[in-house]
Amino acid sequence: MLRSESWEFLRRLLETPSVSGYEQPVQEVIRERMARYSDELRTDLHGNVIAVRQPTGTPRVMLAGHCDQIGLMVQHIDDNGYLFFNTIGGFDVMVLIGQRVQVWTKSGPLLGVIARKPIHLMNEEDRRKPPEIHDLWIDIGAKKKKEAAAQVEIGDPVTLALGVQEVQNNLIVSPGLDDKIGSWVVMEALRLLERRQFQAGVYAVSTVQEELGLRGARTSAFGIEPTVGIAVDVTHATDYPGVDPKRTGEVKIGEGPVITRGPNINPVVFKLLVETAKKKRIPHQICGDPRPTWTDANAIQINRAGVATGLVSVPNRYMHSPVEVVSRTDLENCARLLAEFIVALTPETDFTP
Repeated sequence: MLRSESWEFLRRLLETPSVSGYEQPVQEVIRERMARYSDELRTDLHGNVIAVRQPTGTPRVMLAGHCDQIGLMVQHIDDNGYLFFNTIGGFDVMVLIGQRVQVWTKSGPLLGVIARKPIHLMNEEDRRKPPEIHDLWIDIGAKKKKEAAAQVEIGDPVTLALGVQEVQNNLIVSPGLDDKIGSWVVMEALRLLERRQFQAGVYAVSTVQEELGLRGARTSAFGIEPTVGIAVDVTHATDYPGVDPKRTGEVKIGEGPVITRGPNINPVVFKLLVETAKKKRIPHQICGDPRPTWTDANAIQINRAGVATGLVSVPNRYMHSPVEVVSRTDLENCARLLAEFIVALTPETDFTP
């Protein structure tokens, strides 16, 4: 079970907006938390927060979890004060209909609802046609454009209503678990190293703009120039109806972090992660990915002359929806695995395949 201060840190992350390109609020929470656990703490020009322990240690290890979540952007205010928007990152339009949202204005969050014409007023053709993003709007209760424009600016980011709730069996539900929990895991791993002896230099990075093309991982890895890089992200759980594990691999919530194997992954890093999990009796799962993964691991691996890269993932149900579900136990075990992996490294560890 997560200790209370770590749980409170996670809760704050999930209740703070971090839309891709607008990550500053959640990065402030991370900087506040990590000041006591870092020898160095900085934010680069791209917005990545980098917390460092033993900067002169060897090998240099980068832990990356992206803090950005998918969201919306206000693009137009019509004469009646309704807000029209586009997506930042990949949404299924169907999950947006009827959602409460928060428009993040310069004066703070503004409550709104995403609406469309009710089914009673649709003709048969409208009922059969899948909605497109321009068929929806945000209603903030304004009477006309002037009233709405006095509060909302073009380009303001929008999130689904933020908040985290607990359900049975130590599971939590929240939008934006992808991938604020990755940032939480790498920072928690750094905290777990507080009183441990290790030889590596550790750079825990809360990366930005992963949802727009792995952008923060690319720039931060270039600046850090690590020998080893481990990305932490979510992966699709397959333990609910309609998902075929024969196509995606078998991944279950509550049975431990998922260690990926494939061409994006350095075989020595993979082997050491699995050996560490077994030695420390950390529950874990293995998944194969035959392509470059759509995670920060992809960008880290091909940085500069190449980085020995790993990917550790948290099983997640209903990704990119308002009701993403993960296990707090999996989060804790993911952080433990990273910390124990780092403790096991020595300057002589050879990552050559």
